[in-house]
Amino acid sequence: MDVKEILKLKDSTLFTVSPDDPLSDAVVMMDKNNIAAIVVMDAGDVVGMLTFREVIAVLAKRLSERYAGPTLPIAEIFVREAMQVNPPTAHLDMDVDELRNLMISTKSGHAPVLDGKTLISVLSLRDVARAMLAERNFENKLLKAYIKHWPENADES
Repeated sequence: MDVKEILKLKDSTLFTVSPDDPLSDAVVMMDKNNIAAIVVMDAGDVVGMLTFREVIAVLAKRLSERYAGPTLPIAEIFVREAMQVNPPTAHLDMDVDELRNLMISTKSGHAPVLDGKTLISVLSLRDVARAMLAERNFENKLLKAYIKHWPENADES
């Protein structure tokens, strides 16, 4: 199974932000659309990923800095400060096992899918797991059907 096949099982809606957008706008977009990740684009190129993980990390950093001195309000934090720079990316012909290993080794729960430099979609580890489970269930059905129709006298030949 490759990335192209996983995309057939997924909604194609994409959400993007600019590195110079306020983080608060990105968080509202994520909440409003019930998504956990947004691709960060600059001049048509993927430059980062923003997930709730990065949002929590930058807020935790800001809170710990507050005790050391004055800090900016959250409305003045920009996506650039929170985003994961140069996230791991997938391509359409990438094997699902290769993608899964890439995401695990880079500790990334999401990977933009690119066709050349063009953003196609974003895949999560959940999307990968769902696709692999669907493939295993299909294979299981085929094997059960094969076994069910196995010739009874096959052992005698």
